[in-house]
This record gives sequence, C-alpha cells and structure tokens, in this order.
Amino acid sequence: MSPGGTSPDDASPDSPSPDDAHDPAAAGDPGETAVQIAARVGSGVCPPDAAVARTLRRIDARDHELGAFRRVRAEEALREARGLADRADLARLPLAGVPVAVKDVLAVTGESVRFGSAATSAAPEAADHALVARLRAAGAVIVGLTAVPELCIFPTTDSSFGITRNPWDRSRTPGGSSGGSGAAVSAGMVPVAHGTDGLGSIRIPSADCGLFGIKPGRHLLPGDGGADSWYGMSESGPMATTVADAALMLSVLAGDPGLAHPEPAAGLRIGVSAGTPSPVTRLASSLADALEQVADTLLRAGHQVARARVPYPRNPLGLLARWTRGPAGQARTLDRRMLAPRTRTHTAIGDAVERWGLVKDSYAQRIEQDMRALFADFDIVATPTLLRTAPAAARWSDRRWLPNAVSSIRYASYPGIWNVLGWPAASVPAGVHPGDGMPIGVQLAGPPGSEATILALAAEIESLRPWPRTAPDYAGGVRH
Repeated sequence: MSPGGTSPDDASPDSPSPDDAHDPAAAGDPGETAVQIAARVGSGVCPPDAAVARTLRRIDARDHELGAFRRVRAEEALREARGLADRADLARLPLAGVPVAVKDVLAVTGESVRFGSAATSAAPEAADHALVARLRAAGAVIVGLTAVPELCIFPTTDSSFGITRNPWDRSRTPGGSSGGSGAAVSAGMVPVAHGTDGLGSIRIPSADCGLFGIKPGRHLLPGDGGADSWYGMSESGPMATTVADAALMLSVLAGDPGLAHPEPAAGLRIGVSAGTPSPVTRLASSLADALEQVADTLLRAGHQVARARVPYPRNPLGLLARWTRGPAGQARTLDRRMLAPRTRTHTAIGDAVERWGLVKDSYAQRIEQDMRALFADFDIVATPTLLRTAPAAARWSDRRWLPNAVSSIRYASYPGIWNVLGWPAASVPAGVHPGDGMPIGVQLAGPPGSEATILALAAEIESLRPWPRTAPDYAGGVRH
C-alpha cells in the first residue's frame, strides 16, 4: 500500500488510447494545463478518457512516494470519462475532460468521506456535494480524493491513513490541511485540485508547494455554514500551477463564468505589510525579502505600492476559540475514543469554548471595522503567506496537542484573520528560499467581492515573475 492508502494496482489505468501515440503530453509531461486539456478535449483533438488515462499513469508512478491521495478512482474515472465523450455539449464545457482531485471532505457519489479520520464512516455517499456536481456538470472527471489531517485541524498532513510528503522535498510536509491536494498538483499528477480553507488550509499548502491557491470570500460558493464549514470560516477553492487554471476552476465552483477571465487591474493601491500577527511569532528574513521583491515588481509595473499596517487583533483568543469550536462541532457525531489524542484535546477545548460562549460576533466585528479603515486606502494588501518554510513530514498526529498548536502558530499565523472576516485571500508563488530551496508564497487579500482583482493581480505577478510549473523532481520547468 502507498502512504495514501492506494495500491499501485488500484491506480493503474486501462491501456493507453491510440490518441496517445500522437500526443506530445502522452509521456506524462505535467506542462499540460487544465485550460489546455479542456480546449483539446472540447475540440475533439483528445478523447476525454485519454486525458484521464495520462493522469492516472502519473498518479500510479508518483503517489507511492508522496501519499497525496487517500483514494484513487481509477476505474470509475475512466468509465466516467468515456461517458463524457457522448455529451452533445462537450465543446462548450469549461472543464471538458479535465482530471480534478477533490479533498476528502466533500461527498462524491459512491465514495466515503473520511476527513482523515478512522472515526468517520466508511459508508459510500448517495449523492455529490453541490460543488462536486458543478465540477461534473462542467465536464471535470474526479480522479481521486486527497489526503488530509484528522478533521483538517492542523497545517501538516498526516493521519491514520499515512504521511503526505512535499514534492519539493519529501522530508517536508506539503502543508495542510489541503496538503494532499497541494502535493498532487505540485507533483504534476493533476493540473488542478479542490481544497478547503478554514484557517489557511488552501494558502498554506499552496505556499509550501509552489502553487497558486485562492480562498474566495464568504457566500461566493454554495455551503451550509454549519460545523463542517467551521461556522462560516471555511471556504472551498482551487489550487493550481497557473492562475488561469485556478480562475477557470473557481468560475465553475462559483457559477460565474466571468471569473475565468478577470479584467487586468491597472494602477491598484497595494499595501505591503511584513508585520507579524503576534508578538510571539517571527518572520524568517528570506520570506520578508520575497515580499519586498514582489512589491518592487508591482511598483515597476505601475501600481501604487506603500507600507501598510494590518490591524491584527492584540488578543488572539478569539481566533483560537474559533479554531477549536469548528472541529468540535464536527466531532459531535463521532466516537471520540477513535480520534488521535491531539484531536481529542482540540475538540474538548472547543466544547468548553462553546459552553462558555467564547466565540463572540463582536470580535469579528471589531476586526472588520479596523480592516475597512485599512482598505479605505488600499485595494489589495500583500503579506507573507507563512512565517517560515514547510516543517518536517512526520507523525505530528502522534504528538501532544500543545506542541502541535505552538508549531502551527509559529509557522502559519498570517492566513487566519481573513477566515474570521470571510474575505478573499490567495497565495502566490514568490521564489524559493536561498538556503533550503523550498517555495515561498506571498499572500494577496482584499475586501468582499475582490476575487477578480486578486486573480488579475496574481496573473500579472505570474507573467512578470514566472514560477516552476511543478516541483523540480517531477519535470516541468519554468513557464515563459
């Protein structure tokens, strides 16, 4: 068995399509983007099952050392791709034949949703989640479910199903909680993947894996706002190697075709802030330097760039209370004796938080008031995504809660405030660390409704500062 819980036989696709013999991407070149796949499949140049078969071969060859997938849907994906070829509207489908990985938190018909936990039910789902249904309606093929830490609590990805490793350095974590999705895209196994972000869980692995990932603002996508969404803090979003691919996927998830092609944003007022969210945290100098380099690029491109001070709350307890309350709500239906010790502690704290009424609307309202004052002067604010590069890939789930919590705060404190607000934020690749060679991300955040502006600015950064399409060990190279 692979670290992700899928044997090589499970992931092996059928024999290659005859189309493969004439297709430059047939050898497994991860340079084929979602936009390119959809164009080729929609025009009839490439059958949908050929695109999916190539993806499954890459998963079969690479995931045994990364553990990105908890479950690979090899037979099901090929069958669904062949059925897709019969659709009369194939040429009009925005994701025609595009292989997509879905984080193991959304219902996929016939699959179980495990949330990285042996305490969850292995019973198959009877229907697709609304977002999965939108992906399928757009022509996407769900090739697998990606690994997450238990209940998606911590920013490293390991669980009873195994340890997920970073394609840039397999001794490091790909981040979390959407770490499996990040590893799958960064290793060129799939062009795009779904993630969820309740306290940075799209942006953290995007930064750790050299990807672009965006958390949309609250209410852009369908959701129930219950415990599984961490009471309004968590949103689904795309992770991709290009901004265009992420924009395309987000447009499908949001049901808004205009997001796929955001208008270029000229002369933006950009606030740059390297201040840390807490006095107990320290930003690594190389990550601060990367932010400065991006700021210089944007200034030369004609944007108005100035220093900003993000009004992080002085008391972090309101944020920490929300972090514990969400998973505690999810755990109410589970046998907590089956949870990892750190998860039991975390959810017990969340129960106490709810009993004592520590999650107060006034906390978020004060932050929003301060943020709106900041954004009176700026259109977008740029910060580091993380305080340091990715920690070790290890069995963090076997360690006590306090070391996990302290490590999380010292590593990934920047993203959470945007979840409390429910405002959009993204992580954009910003180079590599000169010492350890790991990717660095810069976070772009904006007020409600600024998803298109963030996408346009990220695309401009991508054009001015191209980044590697995949991790160095998995081919690719810099896109020019």
